[in-house]
Order: sequence, then C-alpha cells, then structure tokens
Amino acid sequence: MEPCQWAQQSESERHYHDTEWGVPTFDDQAIFEFICLEGAQAGLSWRLILEKRSAYRAAFSDFDFYQLANVAEPNIAEIMANHEIVRNRLKVASVFTNAKAAVTLVEEYGSLAKALWQFTDGVPIVNHHRSDADVATATDESRSMSRFLKKRGFKFVGETICYSLMQALGMVNDHVVTCPRYQPCCELADSVKASPQK
Repeated sequence: MEPCQWAQQSESERHYHDTEWGVPTFDDQAIFEFICLEGAQAGLSWRLILEKRSAYRAAFSDFDFYQLANVAEPNIAEIMANHEIVRNRLKVASVFTNAKAAVTLVEEYGSLAKALWQFTDGVPIVNHHRSDADVATATDESRSMSRFLKKRGFKFVGETICYSLMQALGMVNDHVVTCPRYQPCCELADSVKASPQK
C-alpha cells in the first residue's frame, strides 16, 4: 500500500500523519491548538511547525485558551525573543486574540467542537482520492468556516488554513485510498456517524 506522499519527507510528518491526521477530534483544547498551529504555518512548511510544536506548547500554556484569554497584557516581546517558535508578531499576538474569541465561541455554542463541526453536520467527510494531487486546498465548507471565524474575531483563519484545520481535526478524511491510514480513518468516521456531534 502506498501512503500519502506529503507525509514521507520527515519523521515528524510521518508520526503526525500516522497518529493524528484525519482522526476525528472533539477536544476543545486540541482544537484550539490546531487553530493556532495552522495559523502559524501560513506561508511556511507544516514540518517546521511540527518540529516546533513542543516549544509552542511551552510558550502558550499548552494552548489552554481560558488561561490565555485571561492574560491582560500579553508579553509579545518576550515571546518574540523565543527562537524556538516562528517569531512573527502578528501570529504571536493572534494566539491571545483567538483565545478570547474561542472563549466567546464556547459561551455561544457550548464547545469549540460544536461550533466547528457544524460545517460537516457533525460527521466526517470521507473522500476517495487516488493521489495527493487530487486533494483540495479549500472547499465550500472551509470557506464558510473561514467567514464564520473571521466574523467572530479569529485571526489567520483563511479558507486554506481552515481546510488544513478540517483535515487535522478529522472533519475530512483526505488520506489517499492506498494509504494504510485510509481505512482506519474511515472506520473512525463510521463510529462518529453512528453518534454524530450535534
């Protein structure tokens, strides 16, 4: 069987692909982490972000968005001095902005999971791609999600970033059909369909 080719360039990508990518995720803290990491990746490689993931967790309180939202005056300069993360001021500041937006979203919907999974009606979309080249970079669902999040104050949530987020959260199974992870993710999707997140 041939795995997804994009994930074969490094050990960090292979591990992420084999353990997380396409796995339905409903944990709010994990969802917030992916929102921030996908935003940090904009214009860069996902491999770079994966290799800095532990540093991001240390810099941003393990992505506890309630804790981040309560920081009155984030010390952006101190975080920017950390060479272990991507030192982009707008991206760093967006973590705190997004944390506040996330808290508000939870107050409105009950959870980040419910707010985001509504764009796939609470169940994963299972695609049937033969090669990585067939995989979309944005869809109607990711465009709708992007508009939704931007309206609620989130930053770095364009339609392409939102589609990557959907893939990361298992809202869509974009493993190619020859990938060893395709069928396990299909089975996970079936289990969610049996008890959809509404």
